Amino acid sequence: MAKLKECLNRIYRRKKKRACGRTGPLLKVVKWINCRPKNPLDPEWLRHYRMITERAGRIAAPRRNIAVHGFRVGRMRCEVILPGSGRGSHFKTVSGNFVILYAHGGGYVNGGLDYARVLAAKMAVATGFPTYTFAYRLAPEHPYPAALTDGIKMWDYLLRKGYTPEQILLAGDSAGGNLVLCMAQRIAVKRGEVPRGLWLFSPWTDMTGKARSYRENEGVDPILTSKYIRDASRAYIGEGGDPADPRYSPLYGNLSVLPPTYIMVGRNEILLDDSVRLYEAILRAGGRAELDLEERGWHVYQQMPLPIARRAMRRLLQSTKERLFCADDLSRRWESYEKR
Repeated sequence: MAKLKECLNRIYRRKKKRACGRTGPLLKVVKWINCRPKNPLDPEWLRHYRMITERAGRIAAPRRNIAVHGFRVGRMRCEVILPGSGRGSHFKTVSGNFVILYAHGGGYVNGGLDYARVLAAKMAVATGFPTYTFAYRLAPEHPYPAALTDGIKMWDYLLRKGYTPEQILLAGDSAGGNLVLCMAQRIAVKRGEVPRGLWLFSPWTDMTGKARSYRENEGVDPILTSKYIRDASRAYIGEGGDPADPRYSPLYGNLSVLPPTYIMVGRNEILLDDSVRLYEAILRAGGRAELDLEERGWHVYQQMPLPIARRAMRRLLQSTKERLFCADDLSRRWESYEKR
């Protein structure tokens, strides 16, 4: 454990020196962290894996130009990341009228607030919007619908604070992308509440695991394996559940009710087809969607302290500015972020 922590600290301390884009050493550590035993959901291994992930998140999360405040919604631990409030900040929050509600990934079996803070802080700094994260309950201890219940509880918390659905952007990566998709479908159908937009980073949209990219990218994805996805799926939905059920696989649900959706995915990942098929299905359903496919990217590469991730955040912000807000304040924010 000490060796891993030392290695991660050394990598992230040198992140500015790797502006040339040398990703090899970093991806080797990522592969080491994500190596799986024969039983990826062995309780003892899963406990250590969760601990490693949270420690890595604490090391990797940006610290400048943000302030982090913890709180609880009921018994659920949550955080809000406020941009432009950190020591030495040269940013100001561009608008108090919009917020981001972000769900972390981890196959529904891993992840927490420290892990979530990496991407949440990047979104907060890039957009100027307060970004809320929450530690939803994890499988196999808490299978479906625990995470969905927690996500909707967080949505309701923001509504009680006075935000309208049109002021809330839902964002999620991997399993978190699955979660916010299911949330958006549920609240739109049951309540008629539609968020301002959806931001999805390598979303897990189809738990059947039958797409072609699961086979073709098995050997090149540094994060995921097909076996891990299958095991995580069983842990979340239970042995008797049907992975094709829209409750678990939003790709097969009602996509016509979704808000404008921005999907980011890497060419070199198992979940590539989950994103491509979602994009195509939304368009067929008459919805609005944009697919950002990074040819050199891997699963949720936006988390990494690398130029490829910074370019991705710029594209996300540019698309948001043009398609959702068309606002001068976001234009200024994008210009500031472009100079970083």
